[in-house]
Amino acid sequence: MPKSKRQSKAQPTWADVKAKLAGFDRAGLLGLIQNLYAANQDNQVFLHTRFELGEDVLEPYKKEIDRWISPDVYRNQRPSVSRGKQAISDYKKAGGSPERTAELMIFYCELASAFIADFGEDDSTYINSLLNTFEQALKIVQALPDNVRDAFIARLDHVRTVSHRFGYGIADVMDDLLAE
Repeated sequence: MPKSKRQSKAQPTWADVKAKLAGFDRAGLLGLIQNLYAANQDNQVFLHTRFELGEDVLEPYKKEIDRWISPDVYRNQRPSVSRGKQAISDYKKAGGSPERTAELMIFYCELASAFIADFGEDDSTYINSLLNTFEQALKIVQALPDNVRDAFIARLDHVRTVSHRFGYGIADVMDDLLAE
């Protein structure tokens, strides 16, 4: 019995999509983007971010961070580090600026430290995420202009100050990171 030819790849790749897009004209591409825009809110947020449309392109990302890093414990909501960090990752993928990326990371740190201060959190994943985000934010902030950097450093220093109430060695790590 002869082997049948494989009809197509099991999973299309970007190369497959790119090849199909090469046949589109300007109107066809605009129509496709319009359909993607209408298809779901995540696509809208992506395009608004990419083209810096709207009053505050960070608002949808901050809402996500707030929901997952500082959940309403009185409604039995639980924190989710992965979903909180996903908002920052999504912003970066949309072509976000380093300054606004730093803003989101510092916002994340502020919420996480306030959540730990208010409710306690001994989950090592949550604590490590705070420390990692703090460190990443510092690296981004160091490359920013002085006028922006100073305000961000002050906010990170406040996070560090709040962390002195936590234990778990969080404050020591933040002290070392800020000292570098």
